[in-house]
Order: sequence, then C-alpha cells, then structure tokens
Amino acid sequence: MTHLSAPALTASFAAAAALLGPLAAHAQTTIQPGYWETTSQVISPFPTKKVEKRCIRAEDVEKVIAGSPNHNYTCTYPTKEIGGGKIRLAGSCKTKHGDPVPISSDGVYTATTLRMDAYIRPKLGGLTVPVHARTAATRIGDVCPTAQVAK
Repeated sequence: MTHLSAPALTASFAAAAALLGPLAAHAQTTIQPGYWETTSQVISPFPTKKVEKRCIRAEDVEKVIAGSPNHNYTCTYPTKEIGGGKIRLAGSCKTKHGDPVPISSDGVYTATTLRMDAYIRPKLGGLTVPVHARTAATRIGDVCPTAQVAK
C-alpha cells in the first residue's frame, strides 16, 4: 500500500500541470509568463474543484518543467512530449516514503491557455483506484500582483 493520498497527489499534480504546460511551452515557443488563473478538478472518483491564481515567472521554467507537483513528490516522466501545442507525459510520482504511483497526462496549450487531463492510479488498501483530474489555465495578465510569487 502506498503512502500517497490520492486527492492530495491529484490536486498537487493538477496544479503542477497547470504550470507545466505554459512554462514548457515557453521553453519551446513564445508562451508568455504572467498572471494565470488555474482551475484544478478531480473528475472521478470523488469530484472536487479548486480555482487559484498563480504567477508564472520566466525563471521558474526549469523547476516546473521537471514535472514535480510540489516539494513533497518526486516525479519521473520517461515519456515527456511537449511541442506544437500538445503535451503528453507518462511516468510516476512518489513521496519520500511511498511507492511510485503511475501518472499519465495529455493536454493542449496556446500562448495564453492550457487544458490537461491527468490519469493517476494510486493503490489504496491494496486496490487500485483510478483517478481522473483536469486542469484548465488561462493567462489573465502581464503583471503579477506583488504577493503572487510562484513557489
């Protein structure tokens, strides 16, 4: 049994995916850093929704491109295809003391938008529980408020 919480990992991955898409695109095209609104949803098995605003700075590109949802998880993506307005990732994430959890995602992006669907297969109580999460992000401004700094 893994120590990863499916909702926590899903929410973290969805938030990272929202950042990953635009910043990965920046590394390959002309995506613009700026102020973004992100809607992260768990579609199934237990629907949730979270809307937040984030600052995406050019200097955060390398950290975000690494594909880790946050500092609690280590993610590896043997499949990482980003370009031409499309994103496809396949790999796994794990906590310091947990087993790897398979993750795959696909999405599309433009200079000011991103939509990603993630499929996560954590084991809970010995059972695999498929989780479907979605992230949609829109660039809402050129300048970030001073208090909004991407971490």
